[in-house]
Amino acid sequence: MSTTFTIDSATSRANPVAAPMKRLTVPAIRNRKAAIADGKGEPLVMLTAYTVRMAQLMDPHCDMLLVGDSLGQVIYGLPSTVPVTLEMMAAHGAAVVRGSYHAVVVIDMPFGSYEASPQQAFESAAFLLKQTGAAAVKLEGGAAMASTVAFLSERGIPVVGHVGLTPQAVNALGGYGARGRSAAEAEKIVGDARAVAEAGAFAVVIEGVVEPIAIEITRAIPVPTIGIGASAECDGQVLVAEDMLGLFERTPRFVKRYGDMAAFVAERVEEYAGEVRTRAFPSAEQTYAAKS
Repeated sequence: MSTTFTIDSATSRANPVAAPMKRLTVPAIRNRKAAIADGKGEPLVMLTAYTVRMAQLMDPHCDMLLVGDSLGQVIYGLPSTVPVTLEMMAAHGAAVVRGSYHAVVVIDMPFGSYEASPQQAFESAAFLLKQTGAAAVKLEGGAAMASTVAFLSERGIPVVGHVGLTPQAVNALGGYGARGRSAAEAEKIVGDARAVAEAGAFAVVIEGVVEPIAIEITRAIPVPTIGIGASAECDGQVLVAEDMLGLFERTPRFVKRYGDMAAFVAERVEEYAGEVRTRAFPSAEQTYAAKS
C-alpha cells in the first residue's frame, strides 16, 4: 500500500509513522464543481496552514490546505506579502505536507517568482513542488497570467487562480478595499476569472469582491470557486486560520471569529508567569525525585 508520513503528536518529537494514503487529488477537487451544482456535493473547505501541528489539527476537516504567502504577516510580522521568498514558502510548505495526509496542499507562489515569464513561473513552481511534495501552486492575476497558467498546466503543474483583490498588488491597488464596485472593474474581474479557468486552473480563489461578482463567476466558470470576502454561493471558502481563531485583535470584515485564542493564550501565559514567580511551578509532579 502507498504510504505517506504523519507526525506522531503523542510525543514531543517529530517521529514519522506510516499512515494509509488517503489524500484527496486535484481531479477530485475539480470534479466537485458538478456535484455541488447538482446539490449532491458539499462546498469545499480550505484554510491556511504554515506549520506541522496546525496542519495536523486542520487536515481531517479540510479538503485543501493553503500554504499562503500571508505567512509573511502572520508568522514573520512583515507589512505585506511582497517580501516573502520562495525559500520561506518551501520551508513552510514542506512542514504542512508532513503534517497532513488527507487535504490537497496548495502553495502560494510569492511575488516576483512568476510574473516575468511562463518559464520563470515553471522554474519556481517546480522548485516548490520538489521541495515540499505539495500538489499544486496558486498564483495571483487574471487575463495577464492566463498564458502562464496554461504553460504550467500543460507541463503537469496544477494551478489555483486568484482574482479580485490580489494582495501582492497592494501597492498598485492602493489598499485592501473591496474590488468591483464600478461596472468596468466588475467586468474585468469576471473576465479575469474566465481567462484563468479557460487556461487550465483547476480552481479559482475570489477575494474581496462585491457579492454579485462572486456569484456571476461561480455560475460562469467550469471549475470550483473558493471565496474569501466573496459569497456563500461560491463552491467553497477559505480563511486565514489565525484570523478565524481570533489570534489577532483586528478582524477583517469578511472573517467570522470562531474563537478568541489571543485571550486564551494571554491568560495561560499570565497564569504560568505567576506560578513561576511564586515558585508554585514546577511542583513535585513536574520534577524528578532522587532514587532512594
